[in-house]
Amino acid sequence: LETEKPRTDATAEMSEDLFEGEKGEDAGDASVAYGDSSAGNTPRISAVDKLYIVLISLHGLVRGENLELGRDSDTSGQVKYVVELAKALSSCPGVYRVDLLTRQILAPNYDRGYGEPSETLVPTSFKNLKQERGENSGAYITRIPFGPKDKYLAKEHLWPYVQEFVDGALSHIVHMSKIIGEEIGCGHPMWPAVIHGHYASAGVAAALISGALNVHMVFTGHFLGKDKLEGLLKQGRQTREEINMTYKIMRRIEAEELSLDASEIVIASTRQEIEEQWNLYDGFEVMLARKLRARVKRGANCYGRYMPRMVVSIL
Repeated sequence: LETEKPRTDATAEMSEDLFEGEKGEDAGDASVAYGDSSAGNTPRISAVDKLYIVLISLHGLVRGENLELGRDSDTSGQVKYVVELAKALSSCPGVYRVDLLTRQILAPNYDRGYGEPSETLVPTSFKNLKQERGENSGAYITRIPFGPKDKYLAKEHLWPYVQEFVDGALSHIVHMSKIIGEEIGCGHPMWPAVIHGHYASAGVAAALISGALNVHMVFTGHFLGKDKLEGLLKQGRQTREEINMTYKIMRRIEAEELSLDASEIVIASTRQEIEEQWNLYDGFEVMLARKLRARVKRGANCYGRYMPRMVVSIL
């Protein structure tokens, strides 16, 4: 009771402030509800103009050219998205290196390129881009070995090996941060400005890595588990238990909740995704996010409550 009373009082006070937060200058401001790319407070990621960015996408067949889109259900639009994102980010002013971390695949009947530890990506060209480059600058696919070495695994079967990936990824990031620091002459390791996880399993990995390194995390859920679960239940072909056995859907939803809690920014494809899909999760609620954002803008106490900033992607 002693623990719950302050929480109840704080909730009541924020409920009263809801109407204050929606008046005046905040009325109709989408950034108060869940943010956008041009308004509100965003994390200060680095005081150095040479950033190191890490993207994580664990499943599917990931390579820089001649993508095998459609070969299986895991090698689809997300694979193309993360590869193009890595290329585009590496061409942005101020970005020194981008690592796209994925799984190393040495299984038979798969191209040997998926087993290469590293692959250089050709950056997207931007006009008038002048930036000093070093030996280790640019964009790379870095393949981390985890799980059975001679077997390709669908995303539903990667969960037991996520921690193994995290261990390998941390080793690579620490090593690369030291190399970049020496290369640009800053006198200390150049830690990643951000760890960006794509899909639930990569979100868990990004949360663990960003927590270990004390750096910012960004998350893109792509196709959310709760939305998929509701769609499958409406079809009526499988019970909830059967769906969970097939798709490991409850583990996926749990991972998405963890990713929400750990992220500073969550990138969505549409406002509908934010308002109708993310709103199904315990870690995000549109109206409460609006209240919290209004209190932050006024410098008021949020009583320890936190929700990530939701941003609609322009890609």
